[in-house]
Amino acid sequence: MKTYLVTGGAGFIGSNYIHFLLRNRDDVRVINLDKLTYAGNLKNLLDVEKDDRYEFVHGDICNRELVDTLIQKCDVIVNFAAESHVDRSIGAPDDFIKTDIFGAFVLLESARSHGIEKFIQISTDEVYGSIENGSFREDDPLMPSSPYSASKAGADRLAYSYYVTYDLPVIITRCSNNYGPFQYPEKLIPLFVTNAMDDKKLPIYGDGKNVRDWIFVDDHCSAIELLIEKGVNGEIYNIGAGNEENNLHITKTILDVLNKSDDLMTFVTDRPGHDRRYSVTTEKLRTLGWKPGHDFESAMKKTIAWYVENRWWWEPLKSGEYLDYYRTHYKRDL
Repeated sequence: MKTYLVTGGAGFIGSNYIHFLLRNRDDVRVINLDKLTYAGNLKNLLDVEKDDRYEFVHGDICNRELVDTLIQKCDVIVNFAAESHVDRSIGAPDDFIKTDIFGAFVLLESARSHGIEKFIQISTDEVYGSIENGSFREDDPLMPSSPYSASKAGADRLAYSYYVTYDLPVIITRCSNNYGPFQYPEKLIPLFVTNAMDDKKLPIYGDGKNVRDWIFVDDHCSAIELLIEKGVNGEIYNIGAGNEENNLHITKTILDVLNKSDDLMTFVTDRPGHDRRYSVTTEKLRTLGWKPGHDFESAMKKTIAWYVENRWWWEPLKSGEYLDYYRTHYKRDL
């Protein structure tokens, strides 16, 4: 039985990864360390709360004493913990630097002290910056263009340095845009789905032609698991599904599935430093035997249906009532 420390496990991708692990592995137990910032939501994990293989710890990855205590019990670390919303990083970059870089440092130092078998640093394709033509490879230069992507690039390179300097068994992943259940409704797809459901405007930045490669979150999770098993220490692996779509196409897909009018679309001033196109090659990962298990159209319909069927989950987040829920249900003052 191996023990995984999943940091940021109450967030969107982290909670989906915990579900993925407990659903597909009988030989693991999971410790979920999460600070429960605004995007950390224990409702994401209600169905596994009583699983004997799962433990939640409320805490900060920047807390050295706590991290050291937990890592002594663990074999594998998967670090999802990060401030991750670009718009918020523009207004308050200090939180991003502290959590994304210093927090990664604390984890790496503790992992070095306790002989961790594998350390997976979850980075992002945004560290490369924008590309007009072609796709980024893992050895291309990093050109982050927002405080968020710069903080992720810093953690990415710090993790690599621990492999080179200390021989820590680090693997770095750079994944494209995720979508799926439990995504905080400030992000494009859940925001637009939930707004459209209530006939509210869908605010599209600029001309709406910014392009991203969209991957269903379970496919990201399966790639991480494969890399823990077969990935080479010290290597970087791009993760993407090859579904390059611009924001206009995403918006129209949502409106069509929900049978809503295009009149809900509204164009707003573009955000500063908005990268035009992200694109990564994934040959390196695919040579290990991975491929996405979901096509874009069916996974989008599945995602939209989840938000339609789970108003109980997202309505309190959009209204701010989720803080009251935590205080009463978990007896915690957040």
